[in-house]
Amino acid sequence: MTTLAGTGSLVRLILRRDRVLMPIWVLLMSLLPLGLASGTAKLYHTDAERQGYIDDLRQSSLLAMFYGRTPGPSLGALIYWRAGTGIIIMALIGLLMVIRHTRVEEEAGRRELVGSTVVGRHAGLAAALVAVSGASLVVGLLVALGMMSQDTPVSGSLAMGLAWAASGIVFAGVGAITAQLSEGAGPARGIGVVALAVAFVLRAAGDISAEQGGGLSWLTWTSPLGWIYEVQAYGANRWWVFGLLAAFVAVLVAVAFGLSARRDIGAGVLAPRLGPAQAGAGLRTPVALAWRLQRGALYAWTTGFVAFGLLVGGIAESAGDLLGDNAQLTEVMQRMGGTSALSDVFLAGCMGIAGTIIAAYAISAALRLRTEEAALRSEPLLATRVSRLGWAGSHLVFALLGPVVAMAAMGLAAGLTYGATTGDIGHELPRSLAGALVQLPAVWLLAGLAVAALGFLPRLAPAVAWVGLGICLLLGQLGAALQLGQALLDLSPFTHVPHIPGGTIAALPLVVLSVIAAGLIGAGLAGLRRRDMPVT
Repeated sequence: MTTLAGTGSLVRLILRRDRVLMPIWVLLMSLLPLGLASGTAKLYHTDAERQGYIDDLRQSSLLAMFYGRTPGPSLGALIYWRAGTGIIIMALIGLLMVIRHTRVEEEAGRRELVGSTVVGRHAGLAAALVAVSGASLVVGLLVALGMMSQDTPVSGSLAMGLAWAASGIVFAGVGAITAQLSEGAGPARGIGVVALAVAFVLRAAGDISAEQGGGLSWLTWTSPLGWIYEVQAYGANRWWVFGLLAAFVAVLVAVAFGLSARRDIGAGVLAPRLGPAQAGAGLRTPVALAWRLQRGALYAWTTGFVAFGLLVGGIAESAGDLLGDNAQLTEVMQRMGGTSALSDVFLAGCMGIAGTIIAAYAISAALRLRTEEAALRSEPLLATRVSRLGWAGSHLVFALLGPVVAMAAMGLAAGLTYGATTGDIGHELPRSLAGALVQLPAVWLLAGLAVAALGFLPRLAPAVAWVGLGICLLLGQLGAALQLGQALLDLSPFTHVPHIPGGTIAALPLVVLSVIAAGLIGAGLAGLRRRDMPVT
């Protein structure tokens, strides 16, 4: 038997287990550049109009940090630049998906069970890489076809699709290595995310230096993310960069297999640090345990939202000028952010986007209950005097209050930077903070949907919760650009959130959303209390 025996069967197992989740993220990532291209083509018809748009945006170095060097004025080049965050999301998905199907399986003991059959030692790792790489290639193909449908050049569309696929595949290789380093999935994710952050910082530093004529533009070539940006789809179309990326992936995979062969199943290359013999007083409650399990994600999300707030606040004033030059873009943003001053419209629209994104954190924090149950870790805890409601409540604290922390941090960051730009921090800070916090009832409603599904449909809870968020994301971010009807947009709870800053705070929608969220959470907890546990 070879070390790769059974890889095909394990690939089919992964596809079956991810038959809901994988199509969702493949579809969403494929639609992102298509929606941007469709909306941008309607708003900017000529190269001159698009160049004016680019010139307005390039005034801020923060744009170079997040999107890379400014492109040419063609529609395809502009979309490749503006959808640059999609490359980072693809990298994050590839990283996390490989860890999910390798280290998580090992941590749960399922790899040992599968390994007792006719399956080679490296089959699990190879299957995860094949499945994630295949899904990334499907995304790349759909992105290329979508861009071709917008009458962009075929060569540029293929380069863009390959670049998006390469991002997922490269960081799938990074995830394959980090999964070998630690015994737990959490540290593996942490190491991988740090590696992604380092790659992002190196790429951003190089691109900012290049935009400002500095001497550090070479830093871009020290990062695999920088290589992907330097493909320059719809511009130079540097096909040779894909050869560089393929070689890098081959090295990553070889290192991952080498590390896998040198360690025991269930162990990591890095020796775990022994903890104290007795738990401290601060770890004797369910909330303390939940804090230990969820604090890393909360730190990471809060840090990311602070960075987003700095970006939004830094460009709000110039974005207001940009809206004023384009009536159609102003109309689209007003549907998302209200009808007040243009800079306020921009801020309110960005707050709505942030609210939709932070709902993903709220859902993942609530679904931690399902993870603990499926891994049978909840059973010994509930065998003590801890009640089901107490255990559930300890994690729901993070699902409900975690978004408060992240959104407040983002609102403060945006208010401080925007206030510094206008010279009136005292006026802008509370307005931005209010704009961030009014999103919370809609976020809580989606968290409540996850809890309700956990109470009555535990096996389907992740699918129900993520599909709900996906629908809100599609309606909120693409609905206005696609000019969908208001009745359809009203299906998203974020449609009913007041447009702050600039608008008036209407209490009734916030109260209704909060009551619905409370009802869903209450129903979910009642179901959790009455149903059988654990359901694996």
